[in-house]
Amino acid sequence: MTISLNIHGAARTVTGSCFLLRAGKTRFLIDCGMFQGSKTLKALNYANFPFKPEEIDFVLLSHAHIDHSGLLPKLVKNGFSGPIYATHGTFDLLTCMLPDSAHIQESEVQQLNRRNARRGRDEVTPIYDLEDAEATLRMFSPVAYDSWVQPAPGVRARFWNAGHILGSSSIEIELHTDDRKQETLHLLFSGDIGPNVTSFHPEPDSPENLDYIICEATYGARERGLMSLEQRRDLVASEVNEALRNNGVLIVPSFAVERTQELLSDLLALAHKRRIPQVPIFLDSPLAIRATEIFMDHADELEDGATFKHLMRSPLLRTTESVQESMMIERMDGSHIIVAASGMCDAGRIRHHLKNRLWRENTTVLLVGYQAEGTLGRILQNGAEAVRIQGEEVKVRARIRTLDIFSGHADGPGLARWVADRGPVKRGIILVHGEDEGIAGLHERLAALGLDGDRIFAPALDAELDLLAETPAARERPAARRLQPEIVGRTDWHNDLSELWLDIGAELEKAADDKARRVILRRIRRALEGGDE
Repeated sequence: MTISLNIHGAARTVTGSCFLLRAGKTRFLIDCGMFQGSKTLKALNYANFPFKPEEIDFVLLSHAHIDHSGLLPKLVKNGFSGPIYATHGTFDLLTCMLPDSAHIQESEVQQLNRRNARRGRDEVTPIYDLEDAEATLRMFSPVAYDSWVQPAPGVRARFWNAGHILGSSSIEIELHTDDRKQETLHLLFSGDIGPNVTSFHPEPDSPENLDYIICEATYGARERGLMSLEQRRDLVASEVNEALRNNGVLIVPSFAVERTQELLSDLLALAHKRRIPQVPIFLDSPLAIRATEIFMDHADELEDGATFKHLMRSPLLRTTESVQESMMIERMDGSHIIVAASGMCDAGRIRHHLKNRLWRENTTVLLVGYQAEGTLGRILQNGAEAVRIQGEEVKVRARIRTLDIFSGHADGPGLARWVADRGPVKRGIILVHGEDEGIAGLHERLAALGLDGDRIFAPALDAELDLLAETPAARERPAARRLQPEIVGRTDWHNDLSELWLDIGAELEKAADDKARRVILRRIRRALEGGDE
């Protein structure tokens, strides 16, 4: 019997989680997520899967975030017909998240096709539509934590609380390798592991004594230190009070699920105690509004859920469902706070608010989640003086602040402790869901704890690992590799082009007169024609 693992996403990058396990004749996925980041990486969302969807027997889903679940409707659209196993909390969140994702696909493609028509380019079709999302939801089989399911002969799975978001799981898998000897291969997929401080969830939990751990490494190179909820709120209060000085406006790009609910809890608790000004707080994300309602429905599963429900009824919290309501925020006088998706500023209504306010000095943009390489959020975080949003140049005069205390991910020491507590790990630790820095940082931390560095692997995108080999050998299959490793998790030529446009515009503005501007343009033209300058 052969058992292999194909890494079809979240390899040297933090999105697109998708792992294919082959155990004899059984083939199944752990996660099927959407890629985010550079346009080169996001193009994989439109490309064919590197496997045949109709041959997949079932899916085990760690949690609801779109980078783990967002391509499930595409999987169904392309022929997958098996069950999808996830916790009840994950399923409930996806009842709004997958239709919302389908709406985004359709609306963004409509806008793109209007631009393509003006440019004489071919139309494109959405990755999937609402019908595909609804068909996907009908295929879910919700399961309880700490309860075995047997989705195929010789395969058992159990879901453990990961402390990341509502319903999030680490997934334990047992694979029979020899029925006569009753031998099994024991794996644990971490999913995304929660941080040491959260308003909602207990500490992550999962089994010990494993053959393999497939572990996320998002913040493997970072150390936040231990922090209490009150300490976190102290930091939030400081940032908010500074942002709202002199009629300031605070914009917070936030992931619609979990981060938004935790952030709102802190803001409303601080306002209730008058530690920050009692200004309007706009929740401008239809998905975040619906997700907040689901959190309220699951309040009995949250730590201090009664307080959360009370805070969400505050008159300071104003929800904006429609586009018209969203646009009305721009007419607000005086200080206010806007919380909008997406968390990396690459989609959703946050782009509208950034486009309208980045150029204003009384605006503060507070980044409270991970910003992947190539996203608008990372570009702002890196100190850009101007950005391009929906094809338009926008000067950055706003204060850009980062508060790395709302991440749903454990930091490097937290991840290392989590792995060490799962030991002994007999065969190997496979690091995924991290950019190069995070992967290297967690590898170093694990080795420092005495784990064998030769048994810690960081496979590239589309690598295949033989899990029954003494040391899992990566089977190189160049023809099947969709992107070269050096491209994944980095900025691409689209980012370079946007930066070049901004640089050209800046140089033309600085030029003394029109004659000097023509000289600059002639030099650019000669360069394009292959000249010396």
